Amino acid sequence: MPYYRQLGLLPPKRHTKHRREGGYKNEGIYYEEVVTTMGFSRAYSIAYHLKPPTRVTKVEPAGQVEIPFVLSDQLRHLHTKTKELPSQGDMFTGRIPIYGNADVLISRCRPKEPQKELYRNAAADEIIFVHSGQGKLVTMLGEIIFKPFDYLVIPRTFTYRLDFANEMPADLLVIETPHMVGFPPRYHNPDGQFRLGAPFCERDIRGPSSLVTLDQEQPTSILIKDGSRLTRYTMAHHPFDVVGWDGMVYPFAFNADDFEPITGAIHQPPPIHQTFETAGFVVCPFAPRLLDYHPDAIKVPYAHSNVESDEVLFYVRGDFKSRRGVEIGSFTLHPRGIPHGPHPGTIVASDKATRTDELAVMVDTFRPLQFTQYALEMDDPKYPYSWLD
Repeated sequence: MPYYRQLGLLPPKRHTKHRREGGYKNEGIYYEEVVTTMGFSRAYSIAYHLKPPTRVTKVEPAGQVEIPFVLSDQLRHLHTKTKELPSQGDMFTGRIPIYGNADVLISRCRPKEPQKELYRNAAADEIIFVHSGQGKLVTMLGEIIFKPFDYLVIPRTFTYRLDFANEMPADLLVIETPHMVGFPPRYHNPDGQFRLGAPFCERDIRGPSSLVTLDQEQPTSILIKDGSRLTRYTMAHHPFDVVGWDGMVYPFAFNADDFEPITGAIHQPPPIHQTFETAGFVVCPFAPRLLDYHPDAIKVPYAHSNVESDEVLFYVRGDFKSRRGVEIGSFTLHPRGIPHGPHPGTIVASDKATRTDELAVMVDTFRPLQFTQYALEMDDPKYPYSWLD
């Protein structure tokens, strides 16, 4: 989890009266809400509201989210071309699922419209990678300014809104998981601080920087997703009415360009690029970096077989020296059981290179992935044969 933060007005002790003048029904307090993880066993945050956060006036079904997975009769590599994905819907209704399993759902989204209503994922943490676009992530804990190549990590149950600036089109990679998103434990020392030598640190993590604190007594709807079920809750007031909070559970941003690649004399394995870790998968950015400097180093990744994981790469920026034919905005899926590696000619072509400016997001899953009908419609069927001379 991220490090401890606090913002706004807090009482000296938790679970005590946070006094104010007047207030809701003249009770003279701000109302405490504790957001916990793993029951009450892990990290938590405490927020203080102008009004009780439980004032629901209406609950109604809002449909189902259908994921059209395809039952494939073969195991093969995929090249899913999403560069020309049409803009549609908002940041939730415009999501197009591509790959998934019980641990993760990977979607693309190019929202065409502003977000219609507040949204909350009740059953999954979300990682939203901003391929392009800028704006504000707004939650009850405050605002986070985001920009291209930011990861926005939103823990489950946080109601949020994405406000995009008009001058830049938004293009998103969305990762949902029922597991808690954290940092690799090996990056932390026993005191909980990022180790010296870790590829990023606390200074790179951007939590909410300013509170919103809306005092609006008006019906406000929240679209809540838990698994495939959608429910619409209508609150009696706007839920972004927090005057202060503290803790270690909150949305945050981390920019892929703030990752500090670890390099060596010979090619380093993918885990050295790791950013996030869950019980079902890891996320790694292949970031711009100096290439291997041993005089006989092969500067593109060696061929390998994924024995216990499926590998998804989303191509973000730059020239991918180990690949031919992929384009920005594409995915490749290299499943378990089949070797893959650099395309013919790329080893020689990279021999004189001293650095790479490529940026990609890799998701390595520990269980097999399925792909959807959308992925199949955007698939390049020639990709499995692209290693032929």
